[in-house]
Amino acid sequence: VQLAESGGGLVQAGGSLRLACAVSGGDLYDYSIGWFRQAPGKGRETVSCVNGGDSEKYYGDFVKGRFTIASDITKNTVYLQMNSLKHEDTAVYFCAATGWKFVKLPGPGEFDSWGQGTQVTVSS
Repeated sequence: VQLAESGGGLVQAGGSLRLACAVSGGDLYDYSIGWFRQAPGKGRETVSCVNGGDSEKYYGDFVKGRFTIASDITKNTVYLQMNSLKHEDTAVYFCAATGWKFVKLPGPGEFDSWGQGTQVTVSS
């Protein structure tokens, strides 16, 4: 399965962005998709995850109430709507896929296939 992120950019604090993860070579019913981020000098952390078929959804504590993950099965695309952005949300955002299903927010090591990432910069 191949993944391609889009939608990153520069936004002021308090603004919004919507990231898209286009999935090819596989069906969203069969894969869980996660969104992750990595800021300069920091490790990769899980932002959100949705189980296959747009079922269970999980969020990192630092984004609850601000970010929303959603799948468009018809487009084989998973979106991450990011509202009330903060300077500390600045990072490269990645999406990734795995055949596993989860009962809680998973770590990056649980995922097999990764996109190239998209830069999100929030100015303060």
